[in-house]
Amino acid sequence: MAVSSVSNSSLTAWAYPAANSSSPRVEQAAKGRATQEDEETKKDTSLTRANSSEESSSKDNEESSTAAGPKRADGTPMAPEEIQQLEQLKQTDREVRQHEMAHQVVGGPYAGGASYDYEAGPDGKRYAVAGEVPIDYGPVPNDPQATIEKMQTVIAAAMAPADPSPKDYQVAAQARQYLLEAKLEAAMLRSEMEQARSAGAATNSSTAESPTSVPSTSVSSTDEQAA
Repeated sequence: MAVSSVSNSSLTAWAYPAANSSSPRVEQAAKGRATQEDEETKKDTSLTRANSSEESSSKDNEESSTAAGPKRADGTPMAPEEIQQLEQLKQTDREVRQHEMAHQVVGGPYAGGASYDYEAGPDGKRYAVAGEVPIDYGPVPNDPQATIEKMQTVIAAAMAPADPSPKDYQVAAQARQYLLEAKLEAAMLRSEMEQARSAGAATNSSTAESPTSVPSTSVSSTDEQAA
């Protein structure tokens, strides 16, 4: 049986490799670590870029949101309290215009055009904060029936808005007073007309029932002697 022999030099070189001699296994391990470090570096770089992109996107969104929000007359963004004031003015403007529109629609020919009081908002625009619609609620002279119809329309127009104002209640109360007076006047006129018709009918009836008188001829004593 042959036995191979290992020299001291070869054994020493295997156990303790020299600085200038390289082992395939050591080189492969070194390359593997280098590749792993490169990949980790790339991942870190990718994460850094991703985070940077997210931060940039977040800033862009914030800037876009700020730019899209309400602005003052000079183009600068509004403060939160100014935005709240602007929303309140817009709501008041809608309510005032709806209120006056209700008066106009129901009032018809007795309602005039609306006039408004305005207030400037933080955006420089004007918003209605109060309004008025003139309405003719005077009685119709010498025509109680026309007055009754007119006052009914006026009352409906005054109370047409969802939230009538004190002035609206005042107009409605005055119109009700005119309405009551017109109804009393109309009732008196009807009573007078009925009495007049009744009197006329009684006169006609009494004339029809009275007998017709026949004229008589009288003969004097002188005439008889002459005869």
